[in-house]
Amino acid sequence: MIRMENVNKWYGDFHVLKDVNLNVKKGEKVVICGPSGSGKSTTIRCLNHLEKFQQGKIFIGETELIEDVKIVRHIRSKVGMVFQHFNLFPHLSVLENLVIAPTWVHKKPRKEAIETAMYYLDRVKISDQANKYPNQLSGGQQQRVAVARCLCFNPEIMLFDEPTSALDPEMVSEVLDVMVELADEGITMICVTHEMGFAKKVADRVIFMDGGQIIEENEPHTFFEQPESDRLKLFLDQILSH
Repeated sequence: MIRMENVNKWYGDFHVLKDVNLNVKKGEKVVICGPSGSGKSTTIRCLNHLEKFQQGKIFIGETELIEDVKIVRHIRSKVGMVFQHFNLFPHLSVLENLVIAPTWVHKKPRKEAIETAMYYLDRVKISDQANKYPNQLSGGQQQRVAVARCLCFNPEIMLFDEPTSALDPEMVSEVLDVMVELADEGITMICVTHEMGFAKKVADRVIFMDGGQIIEENEPHTFFEQPESDRLKLFLDQILSH
């Protein structure tokens, strides 16, 4: 479903991604972790062209991601993304936040868009909040709305960029529970997160990045119990001791 071949990216003189190679199969759940500034968020943002890379190749399915408006639009129709911050329109109700893009951008009939929106709000267990505004919801509820909004486009791939890092600790589990359910349904998923419990429970593979490179990857049990590189050992010691 996803193939990155020797992807390099610079911000000016700063080499943020260094020969990143990644393959993700259909239905696979991959968690990417690593210290701040390691390139993990930039990696997934390259997959739907939110970040432009300077060298290498990226394929989504059979389609190569190139500088072409139609290609980018086609890939974004397959790849949904949930961000650290919810990016909901504050002046629109929860329901209207989900309906606006399908009706305005994709010209979907409003009745159909509302039915789809309510279905996915129910999926993330928040349909009873449909007529409220974002500022009337908790952070966890707003993030679940953001997940539902993403699902309305029926993506083949879901990217999560630290979806719980802006949440209060007691709200984290309600978002992770929704993500676990999505994972159980077979959607292809890449998640950048520090939630190691989620990685152990859901991931088929965990990837550790540092300094713009993939340092180590493995299935969860081996990744956590038998790390090979000193950099990963140090990272796990720091993050699991908190």
